[in-house]
Amino acid sequence: MQDAEELRRENEELRERLSKLSEAGLRITEEFELDKLLREVLDRARSLTGATRGGMTILDESGQADDFISFGLTDAEHQQTLDVPGGADFFGYLSTMPRPLRVPDFRAFLPSAGLPDWPSNLFQATSFLCAPVRHDGRYVGVFYLGNKDGGGEFTLVDEETLQLFASQAAMAIANARRLQHEQRARADLETLIDTTPIGVALLDARTGSVVSFNREAKRIFDGLCDPGQTPDDLLQVLRYRRGDGREFTLAQFPIARAQRAEAVRAEEIVLQAPDGRSVTAIINATPIRSDDGEVESLIVTMQDMSALQDLERMRAEFLAMVSHELRTPLTSIKGSAAILRGSDLPIDSAEVVQFHRLIEEQADQMQALITDMLDVARIEAGALSVSPEPVEVHDLVDRGRGSFISGGGTEHIEIDIPSELPQVMADRRRIVQVLVNLLTNAERATLDGSPVRLGVQLQGVQVEFSVSDDGAGIPEEQLPQLFRKFSRREVRAEGQGDSGLGLAISKGIVEAHGGRIWARSEGPGRGAQFTFTLPIAQPNAILGEPAASEHSPEGLGKGRRRIRVLVVDDDPQTLSLVRDALTKAHFEPILTGDPQAVGRLLGEYRPQLVLLDLMLPETDGIELMEAIPALRNLPVIFISAYGGDQRVARALEMGADDYIVKPFSPTELVARIHTVLRRWVGSAPPEPPPPFSLYDLTINFRERSAALADRPLDLTDLEYRLLYELATNPGRVMTHAELLRRIWGPGHPDNSGPVRTVVKQLRRKLGDDAANPVYVFNHPRVGYSVPDPHAAEDAEES
Repeated sequence: MQDAEELRRENEELRERLSKLSEAGLRITEEFELDKLLREVLDRARSLTGATRGGMTILDESGQADDFISFGLTDAEHQQTLDVPGGADFFGYLSTMPRPLRVPDFRAFLPSAGLPDWPSNLFQATSFLCAPVRHDGRYVGVFYLGNKDGGGEFTLVDEETLQLFASQAAMAIANARRLQHEQRARADLETLIDTTPIGVALLDARTGSVVSFNREAKRIFDGLCDPGQTPDDLLQVLRYRRGDGREFTLAQFPIARAQRAEAVRAEEIVLQAPDGRSVTAIINATPIRSDDGEVESLIVTMQDMSALQDLERMRAEFLAMVSHELRTPLTSIKGSAAILRGSDLPIDSAEVVQFHRLIEEQADQMQALITDMLDVARIEAGALSVSPEPVEVHDLVDRGRGSFISGGGTEHIEIDIPSELPQVMADRRRIVQVLVNLLTNAERATLDGSPVRLGVQLQGVQVEFSVSDDGAGIPEEQLPQLFRKFSRREVRAEGQGDSGLGLAISKGIVEAHGGRIWARSEGPGRGAQFTFTLPIAQPNAILGEPAASEHSPEGLGKGRRRIRVLVVDDDPQTLSLVRDALTKAHFEPILTGDPQAVGRLLGEYRPQLVLLDLMLPETDGIELMEAIPALRNLPVIFISAYGGDQRVARALEMGADDYIVKPFSPTELVARIHTVLRRWVGSAPPEPPPPFSLYDLTINFRERSAALADRPLDLTDLEYRLLYELATNPGRVMTHAELLRRIWGPGHPDNSGPVRTVVKQLRRKLGDDAANPVYVFNHPRVGYSVPDPHAAEDAEES
């Protein structure tokens, strides 16, 4: 009778055990978000075994510890567990055990296993249970459980239960990771498609209606749609014209071929709305089939040819202008020479001199045009040579003004230059050429003889030169195109021609000096301002420090330690060019084409600057900056093959210091490196302001740290710099342009997007509600501010 009762009790316990195990397995298989799943897994392990404290190490695919989560531990105890001396040996020992480990006395077990003792105040465990979590023979994680509820020891049943649950948990974790990888891959693909400059649309094969489209396709559709008109409605009324002039409706359009399972390849089609608006695009259409072979949907790509058409138009206009500009002086030269040689009548000596002068002037005009074209060719090939040397700013301005006036320019120039400015590194002839180009450009755009203004100011370790006018202004959409070859600012006076090369040449010259050039305008009729920067010759002199040290760019040379530059690029030719340029400039280059080696090289060589290719195999430079925190603490210059690439803007938002566009000259490369190093090592930081405190937020500027309610905040470099600017100017509204200039540097496009992005991230970490903020206040269309702590205290008291 007693045996039967004992058997019944054991069966009940087994049934209850299996029920709990089944329920735990069901709960964890319902959760697919990895972070929540791991927390649920650990909670279920605790519930199944009766443990009161413990944790779980999660291992990555290479078997290395990726994370540690715990229960029953305070935040301080959790961190101490990660930092405990000998902790790596302890966790490493347990993470390789092939089977569960159950011991009645945790502290007695440690010396027997050859492990260091655990601090008595940290993991006060008596009984201890550990079990590996494995999937397909690979370790996924390890359970560590201690102190069974009630003070007893973990039993064999607890061990078996945890082992069974670990198998279920391993499968759930593997599935969640697989889903996470798929979601990331899908998100990356969607982002790539949405940001690609080619329009992509998904059409329903049966109805021809638009299912989805990316940003570029939406832009194309919006340019043809009437207000309130949907893309589906637009497709029905569009006319499609081929290159041979034949027109089609949607039913006749080649996409219909794709609906009949025929792919369409590179058809040049003009999409024309009923009101005459049109877009020329290269169309590709590919059918997507179901498992049974039927066409379910169509992928249509559209490459807007407008930019290429504009470029072709500008090229044609440029060729026409060059032909005219060459033919006109040739006609004058030929006519003058013919008169001098073949005149039947005697020519007065004064007239002879006049004809000779005319021939010389026209030859100079032709030579100037040919020189401009050669300069553009050198810039595009990265072969433009400049010879920077220390130059007085006043001398450059005087030479530029004199050359402009002697060439027929107006004398009505307002000059604003501080009396004391440091010398700049400049090639006199080339920078005078830039000033003349900008002054000529401004004079052509002025109205009613209004003055042209030339101003200079010191900005950090650079000097800004600006030329402005009150003339015709520039539409916002034209600003990004101004410095492209063949691009011309509209002129008002007839006969004031423009080759379209001056601004492109100016950009090439300035960038070869390590500077930047940009344009601003409030719009048509509101004038324009062109600004460029040059690095100062001795940045330390401004601070009253020695002009050169072994760490400064000017201190490089014989007998001084060379600055190490890590170069990451998968192009052997680029690596060779950069190596030669850096070596000649007395830098120590460290070269690699393998992005996986960056972390090791940073630790091994400790470079002072990094040149990072934006596009690398299987990754890009931005992802490397996100993955390797050490890169954020070094000056980084990106190498890009596309000057207008959106990735360049994102790289600057991530904290990159500068970028250089291929092809580039060795002179420009070295100049950019010197400019960035001057910002990092050439200007000693001022004495940090006193600590800032507002409600629960405290900022220690000396330690470069911030905390919220005594909890340290993990801020990125951009987040901290933004918080620094706002907190050191409390109560004052800082404009978007001011924040851009102070955080991202001069020359950054006037786009408040980067500022809004960082503010959003900062608010999330501060727990600040944008609708009801406490710390960061938004001033629409102006900027942001942080309250003055003293004013906040007075408001609370009142």
